[in-house]
Amino acid sequence: MKQNIAAEGELILETKNLCKQFGPTTALDQVSIKIHRGEIRGLIGENGSGKSTLASVISGMLQPTSGEMFYHGEIYRPKTMLEGGNLGIGMIVQEQGYVSGITIAQNIFLGEEGRFRKGGFISAKAMNRAANEALAEIGFTDVDAAQYIDELDLQDRKMIEIARVMINRPEILLVDETTTALSQHGREIIYNIMAKMRDEGKAVIFISHDLDELMARCDAMTVLRDGKLIATLDKEDFAADAIKRYMVGRDMSGKYYREDNERSHQETVVLDVDNVTTGSGLLINFSLQLHQGEILGIGGLSHCGMHELGKAIFGEEKLLTGTVTHVPSGAKIKSARDAMRHGFGYVSKDRDQEALVLTASVKDNISSAGLDRINSGPFIFPRKEKDYVETQVERLSIKCTSINQIVQYLSGGNKQKVVFGKWIGRDCDILVLDCPTRGVDIGVKAAMYQLIEDMKNQGKSIVMISEELTELIGMTDRLLILKNGRLSGEFFRGAMSEHEIINCMI
Repeated sequence: MKQNIAAEGELILETKNLCKQFGPTTALDQVSIKIHRGEIRGLIGENGSGKSTLASVISGMLQPTSGEMFYHGEIYRPKTMLEGGNLGIGMIVQEQGYVSGITIAQNIFLGEEGRFRKGGFISAKAMNRAANEALAEIGFTDVDAAQYIDELDLQDRKMIEIARVMINRPEILLVDETTTALSQHGREIIYNIMAKMRDEGKAVIFISHDLDELMARCDAMTVLRDGKLIATLDKEDFAADAIKRYMVGRDMSGKYYREDNERSHQETVVLDVDNVTTGSGLLINFSLQLHQGEILGIGGLSHCGMHELGKAIFGEEKLLTGTVTHVPSGAKIKSARDAMRHGFGYVSKDRDQEALVLTASVKDNISSAGLDRINSGPFIFPRKEKDYVETQVERLSIKCTSINQIVQYLSGGNKQKVVFGKWIGRDCDILVLDCPTRGVDIGVKAAMYQLIEDMKNQGKSIVMISEELTELIGMTDRLLILKNGRLSGEFFRGAMSEHEIINCMI
């Protein structure tokens, strides 16, 4: 293990020989780290390396199988996240960390409503006012705390979770893959919070798959692999190639994005989106055509309408005007059922809420989109279903104890692979991929890019929606930029200028 940390701040948190097992699976194996005041510590590793497990144990969400933790030099054994939070350790979780069906203010002060009690009643007015102040304190003023949280999109809901954690003014903040769900504005809010905590002599543990992001924001970085601590590096020792080698246990070689630099696809149009305006108001008279064998990129800033476009194509977004047409058949796509019937697949950005049943198994999730491939009339043949699912698990290298493992216990990257498996198994001709590599490590990203390129070469047509400009430039034949629900710019492979693209976004 490489270890050359030379932090000057006071030791605030230490883990010694921390282990965590889930049945036969060892998620953490003798992990010992030291976190100091005034430090932003990056945590990186491949999917399944133990990053989120370590954060969950430190926060109190999970209990360690063995090992010890010390906080301010005292034994630290939180039984719940609430207990950890009360002691000064807050965590922004990777996936859903809010409660549906209640207001923003109620989410921010969940469990702390008593502070607004007046004469036996909870003052909603006082709670809303305090919640708006909490949102303003982190720099997010785009919503009203009286709104129901379900009215917000994924990235805005994440900002509410951040505000909820920060009202307790934690001494240690755990940020678990949060930036992957955020727009650039949201990311800047997180970065500002982390920098402020460091300047105040507090500490941050920052988990991300984005190596460039970690190298830019962190003072030190710890690398995990297969549950073991492999290396901890000071900022002056950051080197991308070395960190990647620590992550995967080998040199990363070969291509990452597409190597060709020319637009290539057939002339046949397979999808026609004509003057679409959505009920959300985020798409206005928007049109596009998708060709056979084309990777069509869709990009833009927060609330530009690109995520709503993906849902509209798949029949999941109400249209006020316009049509979505599967050109080969002439069919109008008005529902997800129509889309699936005509060979469409859809990978949602919000996988836990819209793409997966977390309490179901890998088998049930993958087979759910392919029942017409494995049944005969009303009957499903277990052997046929097993073979169908295992083919996708093997093809996508999904790390699971078995196809019967419950999906919620998989890492974020393996969850994403399960979503891909649902549609790859159906052999879809048109795939709508909304942030397809969100929350996955560099090795999985490379594999997904290769899979997308392979599908293109097989004549599949792909709409690739992404908030990562380098990904869009690296993978697409043609790129459409949205702004305020309308087309702002169109760029073609081999002539994509990052500067010009950004100018179209802002």
